[in-house]
Formats: sequence, structure tokens, C-alpha cells
Amino acid sequence: MATKRADLRPVIKLRSTAGTGFTYVTKKNRRTSPDRLVLTKYDPVVRQHVDFREER
Repeated sequence: MATKRADLRPVIKLRSTAGTGFTYVTKKNRRTSPDRLVLTKYDPVVRQHVDFREER
């Protein structure tokens, strides 16, 4: 049985939009941000900052 904490803050993968396949792993709060997350982070493969989108 899942705990309340695991239900509210699931672990998600952020995949690079540059097409390199590089990912970050983070948690997000479902109540405050129910939509898919988009963050600008550093992609070391292309050596620049690009958008990372939430993957399910």
C-alpha cells in the first residue's frame, strides 16, 4: 500500500528536448503543479541550457 507522501510527491523523469536522451530525476507536488513540468536545465551532452519536459 502506498503512503500518502508517495502519492502526493511522485518521482518524475525530466527528458531533454535537445534529443540527446539525457534525463534528470526529481519529485513534484501534484497539488500545486498538476500539469506537466518544463524546466530549463543544463544538458552536458550538447553543453548548453535546454528545456527539460516531464516524462510519464
